[in-house]
Amino acid sequence: MPITEILTRNASLYGEETSLVEINPQIKEVKASWKEYELVETNPENRYRREMTWREFDDKANRLANFLLQRGLEKGRKVGILLMNCLEWLPIYFGILKTGAIAVPLNYRYTEDEIKYCLDLADCDVLIFGPEFTQRIEAIREQMPKVKLRLFVGQDLPAFAESYYALTACCSSVAPRIPLSDADDAAIYFSSGTTGFPKAILHHHRSLMMACEVEMNHHRQTREDNFLCIPPLYHTGAKMHWFGSFLAGSRAVLLRGVKPEWVFRAVSEEKITIVWLLVPWAQDILDAVERGDLKLKDYQLDQWRLMHIGAQPVPPSLVRRWKEHFPNHDYDTNYGLSESIGPGCVHLGLENIHKVGAIGKAGYQWEIRIVDENGSPVKPGDVGELCVKGDGVMKGYYKNPEATAEILKDGWLFTGDMARMDEDGFVYLVDRKKDVIITGGENIYPVQIEDFLRTHEAIKDAAVIGLPDHRLGEIVAAVIELKPGFAGSEVEMAKFCEALPRYKRPRKIFFEQVPRNPTGKIEKPKLREKYYAGSLVEAETEG
Repeated sequence: MPITEILTRNASLYGEETSLVEINPQIKEVKASWKEYELVETNPENRYRREMTWREFDDKANRLANFLLQRGLEKGRKVGILLMNCLEWLPIYFGILKTGAIAVPLNYRYTEDEIKYCLDLADCDVLIFGPEFTQRIEAIREQMPKVKLRLFVGQDLPAFAESYYALTACCSSVAPRIPLSDADDAAIYFSSGTTGFPKAILHHHRSLMMACEVEMNHHRQTREDNFLCIPPLYHTGAKMHWFGSFLAGSRAVLLRGVKPEWVFRAVSEEKITIVWLLVPWAQDILDAVERGDLKLKDYQLDQWRLMHIGAQPVPPSLVRRWKEHFPNHDYDTNYGLSESIGPGCVHLGLENIHKVGAIGKAGYQWEIRIVDENGSPVKPGDVGELCVKGDGVMKGYYKNPEATAEILKDGWLFTGDMARMDEDGFVYLVDRKKDVIITGGENIYPVQIEDFLRTHEAIKDAAVIGLPDHRLGEIVAAVIELKPGFAGSEVEMAKFCEALPRYKRPRKIFFEQVPRNPTGKIEKPKLREKYYAGSLVEAETEG
C-alpha cells in the first residue's frame, strides 16, 4: 500500500496521542527563563519544545496537499524541500506524497549552485524552504524559471516567496482523493560518485513501505517506543529509521543539536528508548562520559534499550567502549545506500554483537551477494563487489538511463563497495570502489575539492583522499603540487579553503607531485598507501 495510508491509519487510531516532538536546545541555552519566554513568544521558531498529535500531523499534511492541488500541482510533478529538521518537515513531506507528486529533499549544506543544479535536474515546480536558506534562494531565484511556486516556512517572509503558514491554514484538512499505488513514484533523493555531480535517485511507494517493514523487523519497535532523531531528515538514513516508529504508531523526538549533554537530556526528559547515532556523536558521548563531563547518574536512562549506528564503518573499539558504559543496550550496525532506500539492506542484528566489525547479513526481505568483475559470485573470504536485491532498490536514476544501467543489472544493485564474506555469512567491507569520502556520515566528493584547489594561482595539481580519523571515521586530506617557482604553506592553503563549507575543508595537507597514470587519471591508491598507515596509527592512538 502507499506509505501515506500509514499516516491516515495512525491519525484514526491514535489521533490525540503525540506523534512528533521538536526540541531546540539552543533556545534554552540562550534564554535563562525559557518557560516564561515560551509563554509570551509567538514565533514557533523560537520555542524550546513543540509537539503535535497524529491527528494534527495528518491534518497539516492534508492542508498542504489541498493547497498544492488548488495551485495546479499534478500527479508526478516534483516539490523540493529545503528545511532544517523541524516539526513542519514530515507533514510537508507527506503532504506532497498525498497529492501524488514526488518529494525532493535537498541537503541543507548545498551551496546556491548545488541547490539550483538539483532543482533543475529533478524538474521541480515548487520549492518549500526555511529561513536559513533565504539568502541562498534569493541569489538564484531568477535562474530557476521552472520553479513556479516558492513557499516559505518561517516568520520573516521574503518578498519573492509566499507564506506556507498563511496559505495552508485556510485549506481543508480532509484528505484529497488522489489514487495512489505501490508502483507510483514517491521521492527523489540525491547521491553522487567521484564526479561530484549529484544523481537523482527515484523511489516509488513500495520502496518506502519496505523501509518501514525492514526497520520494524530489525529493531522491533512497538507503540511504547520513543525514537530520538538527530540526523537531517533530507537523508534517507534518519527518515528510514524513523519509518519503523511510524509503522508502529509510536512517537519520535527531533533534536536540533548533537552536543552529548543535549542528547542525554532529551533521552532523560522525553523517555527515549531508541537512538540512532553517527560515529562522531557516539565518540563524543563516550569521551564526555569518560572525562566526567556527563555523569550517568544525573539522567534517567533506564528506558533506553537500543543504540544503533550507520552511514559509515564502525570501529569495533567504539562498540566495546559503549558496552562498558551501557551494558544493557542492544546494539546494531546498519548498512545501506540512498539507492537502496537507506539503511537495512545489510545489518548486523541485535543478537550478533560478537561479530562487531562486520556490517552483517542480508536484511529482512533482502538478498545479497559478492561478485567479481564479471558479475560471478566469489568464494567466501575473497574480495568482490557487494550487490543487493529487494523491493527497496531504486527505480533508477531520474533522467539518466546510462548510469542506471551501470548500477542496476537483472534487479541487482551494484553498490560499488568492495567486501568479503566469512564462513558464517557475515559481510565485511574492505574498501570503496569509488573514491567518495565519508566524514561524519556525510559523503564528500573529491573532484569538487580538487577543482576548487586548482583555482589557487600557486597550485598546479591536486588530489583529495580520505584518511582514517578516530571521531569522524574519515577526514579530507589534500595532496598539492605547486607550480614551479611558487611557494605555499599549510596555513596559507587552510586559509584559502575557508571558502569551502567547513565539512569539506582538508584537515591534512601534503605537498608533493600528484601521481597520474598514462591515461591521466590520478593514482589515488598510491597516495592512500603512502599516507594511510600513519593516519591509521594516529586514529587508533586517539581511540
